[in-house]
Amino acid sequence: MKRKIYILACMFAAAVASFAQKAVVVNGVPWYDQRDSIVNAHGVNIIHDNGRYYMFGESKTDSANVFNGFSCYSSDNLADWQFERIALPVQKDGRLGPMRIGERPKVLRCPTTGEFIMIAHSDDRRYKDPCVVYATSPTVNGEYTYRGPLLYKGNPIKRWDIGSFADDDGRAYLLVHHGSIYRFSEDFHSLDSCIVSGQKGVGESPAMMKKDGIYYWLSSHTTSWERNDNMYFTATNLSGPWTYRGEFCPKGSLSYNSQCSFVLPVKQDGSTSYMYMGDRWSFPHQRSAATQVWLPIQAKDGVLSIPEYKEAWNPFTGQAVQFAGTRKPLAWQSCEQGAVKVLSLKLKKNNRIIIKGRTANDGGYALVRIVDNKGKERHRQLIDFYSNVPADGVRYVSPRLPKGAYRLEIEVTGLKSNWSDKKRSDYGTVGTWVRIDAVEVY
Repeated sequence: MKRKIYILACMFAAAVASFAQKAVVVNGVPWYDQRDSIVNAHGVNIIHDNGRYYMFGESKTDSANVFNGFSCYSSDNLADWQFERIALPVQKDGRLGPMRIGERPKVLRCPTTGEFIMIAHSDDRRYKDPCVVYATSPTVNGEYTYRGPLLYKGNPIKRWDIGSFADDDGRAYLLVHHGSIYRFSEDFHSLDSCIVSGQKGVGESPAMMKKDGIYYWLSSHTTSWERNDNMYFTATNLSGPWTYRGEFCPKGSLSYNSQCSFVLPVKQDGSTSYMYMGDRWSFPHQRSAATQVWLPIQAKDGVLSIPEYKEAWNPFTGQAVQFAGTRKPLAWQSCEQGAVKVLSLKLKKNNRIIIKGRTANDGGYALVRIVDNKGKERHRQLIDFYSNVPADGVRYVSPRLPKGAYRLEIEVTGLKSNWSDKKRSDYGTVGTWVRIDAVEVY
C-alpha cells in the first residue's frame, strides 16, 4: 500500500511539473480568460491558496477613470486565467461608491482568523480625498464585504498608492507611497504600529520582497501613468535603516516600460523564485489596451536586478520561450487615420495570430480585427503603439482560433495616448503611428 501511495504521489508530482512546464507568460500584450474576454486586472497582487493562484486588480473602463470594481481571476499556472467574479463591486455610496476612484487592491490571509482581507486606495476623481480602505471575505474568491477606512490609532490613512507585504512570521504590513510602513493588528482589521515614517527617496507604487534575511523595497518615481526607472532600497530589519540602491532594471529602460505593483514568491520543488509584476498603463484606454509586464527578478547579497527583458517565459523555470510557427514579414507603417493593412491567413486547429511591431514616442492606437471566411468577426482588439522608449516585439496575441481561413485587418485609428497629471504636466504620444514588422501564426 505504501508503495502504491508513493507511486501515485510521484505521478501527481510529475503531472504538476509537466503542467507547469507548459505555462507561458507573454509580456506587453492583452491576455484572455476562459471566456476569451480581456483579463481586466491592474495594480495587481496574487495570493496562493490551496494550490491555486488568485489575482486581484482594478477592473478598468475606457470611458472614465472611475472605480468599476475589483476583479478576481484564478490560475493553476500563472498563465491561463479564469474569471472568478468582481470580488468587490461598486458600493451604493461612500468611499467606493459611484464616480469614485478605487485603485491597487491587495489581498492578505490573516493567519490567526483565516479571513481574507482586501485593502485598497479610494479617492475622488480629482485625487483630493485619498483614503486606505478595506474589505473582508471568509473565502479567497468570495464577494468581499466593504468595511470602510483602515484605521491607525482611530484615524484613517489619508494616502494614495499602497502595497502589501507578508513576512515569514505571519505578520503583515501596509506599504504607503513616499516611504511609510504600517503593521497590521492581529486580526488585520486595523493597523497597530507605524514602523517607518516618510523614508526619504521612496516613491509611488510600493512593493516588497524578502530573500536571505534582506528586505527589498521597490517603488517608482512620480510620473503619473508614464513609465520610469523604478528603484529599490534594502534593509535587514523592516524598521531600517534603509539604504538606497538605485535601479533594478537597466537604466533608461524605464523598467522595461512598466511600473512595479507586486513581487510574488513562486515556490516549486522546495525552492523559491521571485516574479516582478508591473503594469504597462495605456490611458485613456486602460481596459482595452493596458497590459502586464511580469519578469523573473533576482536578489543576491542586497543586489536586486532584472537583467534582461523576456518577451515570453515560463514563470516556474524562468526560462525564455520562443514562438514556433510560420512568419510573414510585413514592413508596414502608417499614421493616416483609417489606413488599413489586410492579410489573408489559413489556420490549423487552435492556432493563434501574433503581430510584431515597434512602439515609440509617436505611436498611436491600432484596431485589430479577425474575420472568418463567412464574414463573422471573431475577435477585435485595440493595441497601443506608444512608449517613451522605443521597443520592438510582440504587440498582439489572439485567442486560439479554430481551423479555417481568416482575414486579419490592422487599422490606424488616429487615437492618441495622452493625459495630464495633478500638476497639469502633459504626457503621452506626439503622433498616431502604427508600425508592423511581421505577422506570425503558431
